Amino acid sequence: MRTEQEMMDLFLNYAKGNERIRAVTLEGSRTNPYAPKDWLQDFDISYHVTDMDAFIGNPSWIDAFGERILLQTPEDMAMFPAELGRRFSYLMLFADGRKADLTLIPLDEAEEYVKEDKLMTVLLDKDGVFPEVPPPTDEDYRVKRPSAEFFADCCNEFWMVSTYVAKGLWRREILYAIDHLNQIFRPMLLKMIEWKVGLDTDCSVSIGKNGKYLERFMTGPDWRKLLSTYRNETYEDVWNAMFTAIELFRATAREVAERMGFDYPEEDDRRVSAYLMRVRDLAPDATELI
Repeated sequence: MRTEQEMMDLFLNYAKGNERIRAVTLEGSRTNPYAPKDWLQDFDISYHVTDMDAFIGNPSWIDAFGERILLQTPEDMAMFPAELGRRFSYLMLFADGRKADLTLIPLDEAEEYVKEDKLMTVLLDKDGVFPEVPPPTDEDYRVKRPSAEFFADCCNEFWMVSTYVAKGLWRREILYAIDHLNQIFRPMLLKMIEWKVGLDTDCSVSIGKNGKYLERFMTGPDWRKLLSTYRNETYEDVWNAMFTAIELFRATAREVAERMGFDYPEEDDRRVSAYLMRVRDLAPDATELI
């Protein structure tokens, strides 16, 4: 496997030898002083170029970076809509295990680009197009305190979607139930836990993409409860996951409410919890909720 320095030299030397590439920036976890360092970290590199078409029209230029296991060009895919505007990216997994996300950016977007993400550092600037860039920081990704409105909406969404999970389980439509649990119900729990982490740390930390650092900030029992909500092989698993999530949400939301001076919706909790228990205990052939 190529070393980190070998990879950086490879991208920089290519840029230095290509007149169309006028600047190089590094983004992502490799610029974050708080991110764990390991061999699986991507190299998030951007080339700021004068002629986009010259690169996009001749894709073989990326062969200079090594043998690939897989390539993805998101802006050229039919199934997923492009999201980068005029920019174009190459996601490359190399044969030696290294991975790079290399993005082409029109040079005239440099001033705009430097404002987009504080986890960015300039590696090469042939023409001095970039203004002075401060040291990279993850402050834009740190947990923020919720407003009273956000807190109320999170609670409301959590309790409402719990009824969809229960409906899917009673109807024996487990994929419907699991999708609502995974895509909406649990994310509200994770958001509430995130807010608690923010209060515990004075909003000085990031829990990372997809909550990947969350375990660091939770107690062992609460972490195990959270993990147990991902067990969903059987109907009983999903019922248990839902009620465990409710237990964890209730305790966390009450604490956040108390510390922030918010009102926790105790009546919603009581009424919906009773409803969910009745649905779970209802006979499969029942025609109405007793």
